[in-house]
Amino acid sequence: MKYNIEKINQIGNLLAEVVEEALEMKGQEEVLIGEIEMVLRESLLKTGNSALQCFLENADRKIEAEIECACGGRLKYQRRREATIWSVFDKVSYKRAYYAGCTCGKGCAPVDQRYGIEPGKVTSGLARLVSLCGIKEAFDGSRKSLKEFLLFEVSENTVRAETQKMGELQRQADLELIKETQNESSLHTCPVGKREQSQEPAPEVLYGSIDAATPALAGGAREVRIEPRNEKEKAVEDREKWRDLKIGCWYEGEMVPQSRQSTRQKDKAQRAEVVLRAKNQKYFCDIEVAEQFGKLFWATGCAAGADRARILVFICDGAIWIWNLIAHYYPNSIQIVDWYHAADRLLRIAKEAFANPDERQAWRERVTEDLWQGRVELVIEACQALSMKSDLARQSLAYYGDNIERMRYAHFRAAGYFIGSGIIESGCKQIVTQRLKISGAQWNVDGAILTAKARAAWLSNDWEKLVKTRSLFPLAA
Repeated sequence: MKYNIEKINQIGNLLAEVVEEALEMKGQEEVLIGEIEMVLRESLLKTGNSALQCFLENADRKIEAEIECACGGRLKYQRRREATIWSVFDKVSYKRAYYAGCTCGKGCAPVDQRYGIEPGKVTSGLARLVSLCGIKEAFDGSRKSLKEFLLFEVSENTVRAETQKMGELQRQADLELIKETQNESSLHTCPVGKREQSQEPAPEVLYGSIDAATPALAGGAREVRIEPRNEKEKAVEDREKWRDLKIGCWYEGEMVPQSRQSTRQKDKAQRAEVVLRAKNQKYFCDIEVAEQFGKLFWATGCAAGADRARILVFICDGAIWIWNLIAHYYPNSIQIVDWYHAADRLLRIAKEAFANPDERQAWRERVTEDLWQGRVELVIEACQALSMKSDLARQSLAYYGDNIERMRYAHFRAAGYFIGSGIIESGCKQIVTQRLKISGAQWNVDGAILTAKARAAWLSNDWEKLVKTRSLFPLAA
């Protein structure tokens, strides 16, 4: 947006005079820049408040005696009626033309409709800032931070409501996407040209990853503490629940230039590995059973071009429900068990099976090298040899046996694919650990889902879409 620089400079000169007068009234001989900035911010807040009020009060174009009602009837001019909104400039009250008298019983203020205003509510501009704080820190902490940023109080309940409203918008977008893609046959038979015109070009290589907390990690890094849903649940002893938040991510990979490689990445390059980093990440999440989550998995995949990509690669841990979903929706994809999960299991087996540190280290290095080269059959033999003295080794026979073709790591590296699911681990950390699991956090199911979905939208660079949709709320109502 372009501005009249001359007028802006005039306003700037006037504000400078206001700030100078305010500082003189304090009677301080020496003033530091920080205090000048604060006085200027306070002046700008008051100026913005006054300017927004004037703008809205002067926004009525021509006051008609009658206007058409949304129902098709007629509304008659009543008076200039006062309304109040909460904006980025604090509470703003203004008067505008108000119409009523239609047989439907509803009134109308054209200015409110024109600018997407909902009297008595938070404006979309303030909602954007409030919810952004709400997805990054606890609602109470957000309230404190917002006061520093905005210079006025916003209640904890407002932060919660606006954050979860953004999450609700994302949930509705997810449901609409599921509705559009739930009929796989019609999706595949729809005109290709029309679909390709409405979406971004399909990626050459697309990656997908899914993860979730496991019940065995009660109180662990990724589980979400959920309040009992009703009085009957609350009455049951030890009813404090921890529920899984399932998270998925679609992403692409790109080479990391040598000049921008980290020390760890340079070490990988020396081992003749392709050094990749993720880009265009799109996260999705829900607290839902696997079958229902699968619908979101398929829908978001279609949006990301998973069904059109030349090469589709999934990198996940060994959870059976994950591979079942992948087999159902994307049976022709390349499937890779996360290298770090597979290698870490060998470390745990060695610790359990060997008391002697040297024997432990020797076994681990030998078997890890076999795994690295994709010689999974040798890994299984090594575990079989320890099965009598290690429960984990015995249990791992099925783990490695069921995933033999998903652990051909030498082949995957030669093809230039990621072999680690760090991107989904990062998503779990950023959505769950850094927000839903922060100290003292306790949620009902809906609150956890909505906050997680809003944060996922931010991490996916889809925040602007939610903000634009939020701006249309009063019009949509």
